[in-house]
Formats: sequence, structure tokens, C-alpha cells
Amino acid sequence: QVQLVESGGGLVRAGGSLRLSCAASGRTSSMYAMGWFRQAPGKEREFVAATRWSGGREYYGDSVKGRFTISRDNAKTTVYLQMNSLKPEDTAVYYCAADRTTMSTISYRYEYWGQGTQVTVSS
Repeated sequence: QVQLVESGGGLVRAGGSLRLSCAASGRTSSMYAMGWFRQAPGKEREFVAATRWSGGREYYGDSVKGRFTISRDNAKTTVYLQMNSLKPEDTAVYYCAADRTTMSTISYRYEYWGQGTQVTVSS
């Protein structure tokens, strides 16, 4: 089992920045990929970013490319999402996800999920 805990959400003005953290615990040695997704009220869960735990290329959703950056600290078993140039449409609950075998842009392919952290961007 892997447990994920997100933190770092909050209220920010448009154009501002936030950094989300996702701390993993448990059988972290089994993790293959980590991802960030978000879900706004009344909308489907949307892919934000993903990375392999061992390194390599990162992947981003079209709506966040050039503004968000995913990174990881293997020693701390923590994944980060640096969010810059935030827009009101970035307002959502942000979820961290992990999987033992797959890196995907599709949410149901991730086995483990955090509880989510709210990000609100005011105009």
C-alpha cells in the first residue's frame, strides 16, 4: 500500500504562484509513476502532469503547459507541482496519484490517490 498526502493549496490571485506537495509513504519502492490531476465543480477529473519516479520526461496537460512544472525528491518520496501564472480557470481540487506499473494521462489507471487540496484563483 502507498499513502499520499497533498499540501500547499490555498487562495491566490490571478498571475500568482503556488507549489503543491505530495508526500508518499508506505511501499514507496514499488511506485513507478506519479501524477497530478484536478477536478473543478461539475467537471470531470483532468490530467495536469505526470512523471516517472525513476526520472525521465515529464508530461503535461495542454492547459498547463509552460506554466506548471512537476518535480520529485526521491529521498523525501515527495512530488511537487509548481504552478505559475495562475488563472481563475485553474481553480479546482488538485489530487496526487501514484501507480506501480503505469504512467498515464488517464485517471483510472492510477491505483493510489491522495485526499486532494483546494486551489482557488481569484480574478
